[in-house]
Amino acid sequence: MGSQNPSANKSSVVAVIGGGYGGTAVAKALDQDTEVILIDPKDAFVHSAGSLRALVEPDWAANIFFPYETLMRRGRVVRDRVAAADPRGVTLASGERIDADYLVLASGSAYPFPAKPDTDVAHEALGRIRATHGELAGAGRVLIVGAGPVGLELAGEIKAVWPDKQVTVLDPAPELLPGFLPEVREELRRQLSEIGVEVRLGTSLTEEPPSEPGTAKSFAVAASDGTELTADIWFRCHGVRPNGDYLADGAIAARTAAGQVRVTPRLNVEGHAHVYALGDLTDVPEAKMAAHAIRHAEVVAANIVAQVRGEEPEKEYQPSSTPFVLLPLGPLGGVGQIPGEGGAPVLLPAQAVSDYKGKHLMVEMFAELFNKA
Repeated sequence: MGSQNPSANKSSVVAVIGGGYGGTAVAKALDQDTEVILIDPKDAFVHSAGSLRALVEPDWAANIFFPYETLMRRGRVVRDRVAAADPRGVTLASGERIDADYLVLASGSAYPFPAKPDTDVAHEALGRIRATHGELAGAGRVLIVGAGPVGLELAGEIKAVWPDKQVTVLDPAPELLPGFLPEVREELRRQLSEIGVEVRLGTSLTEEPPSEPGTAKSFAVAASDGTELTADIWFRCHGVRPNGDYLADGAIAARTAAGQVRVTPRLNVEGHAHVYALGDLTDVPEAKMAAHAIRHAEVVAANIVAQVRGEEPEKEYQPSSTPFVLLPLGPLGGVGQIPGEGGAPVLLPAQAVSDYKGKHLMVEMFAELFNKA
């Protein structure tokens, strides 16, 4: 398939592996021009940017799940896991074979609960969120291991609902948000201090707490700086891992040491004109964020449509030279950095972060995508 053009006289089949941010966006964009088959083991799209709000507001949690059936008008969804992929299609865990003219590798990444659900069934995920909320509600002291955007956002969500809880965030890194403007980091520290979040950098746990993450059980554990930490519950907020096990046989590409695949500026997997990759699975040098995956999807969809029409695909993806972040600390707080005039980075104040993301976590955008608006 990498060397032959699919016939423009028949409906070209596009198999999209993964129904996350990038996968759903590219599937929807291609629905009118191709025969799309979206493959994912989950029974619903998960708007994982809302997962931390769901944990502290379980009555709101259902807002982050969108059944795949409403995404496309023509395409179909196959609920299964891809066991292996090659340039001509995929083999599913069930044994079914799906041949395709184009493949889009959009399988995303895994991350510890509660940032991403640990089940493929929406009602089970809701139950897990509600059960963990109950554990968290009764805990006076919370330890968050990982001071990246996820850990900090979780701290902010907890403090917004339970301002009297003691929340400590621990990380071996020497500073918050490395690579961002000093004023962004300073404003983040100021807000964290204001809401009473203790941030301990340059240190780590000498061993994991004796309880499972998200389970209330008082404990004391030693830190690498010689101090002791006590808490009633803890959460792991580090350990992202690309979902690419179905590429293990190397039939499409060898993965990098980070588990990603190398792509061209047009987001083709290197060596394959009709195999694309997007989102967290790619080696594109940028932070792995939903916003970037959605931009990748625009490029991939445009190039596939061009190929289907017998044209040369020309759209290329240009990573932003400015690190970008929108980091809410609850519905009303947070910091951001966006490109300003001329592309130079600028600080986005708390009110703007709240208006853009924090208040509603962009749920309306996905309701529209899934024809629920």
